[in-house]
Amino acid sequence: MSVRNKPAAKISRPVSEIDIPEKLYFRIGEVAQLCRLPAYVLRFWETEFPQLKPVKSSTGQRMYRHKDVESVLRIKKLLYEEGFTIAGARQHLRSENKNEKKQTPLPFPDRSGADLRHVRQGLREILALLSARR
Repeated sequence: MSVRNKPAAKISRPVSEIDIPEKLYFRIGEVAQLCRLPAYVLRFWETEFPQLKPVKSSTGQRMYRHKDVESVLRIKKLLYEEGFTIAGARQHLRSENKNEKKQTPLPFPDRSGADLRHVRQGLREILALLSARR
């Protein structure tokens, strides 16, 4: 009876542990190496995820910004670590973006009518002073 050995599992750091260098732009090869992905996967993801839009240089080279690299890492985590499908990851990212865009209202203190009248009167006095200077 022969015993088959399982192939050694790849040892890779979780996506959350990858440090992104402080640079303005990264070329696709640098992003591929940093994220441990083939460049063709990055090009494919650009077609599948609307938030992944690297700018192109005058020579047509893809130039990824820091936020693009963060998006690639987030997509990789959703697909490879959390088990999302591409459609599911796209929907999840879309719902995350909607939640981030909702702004909580600023807590303005309640003002009484007397306070507002006082402010209005002060503004009228300033306006009268400025009008008298003409």
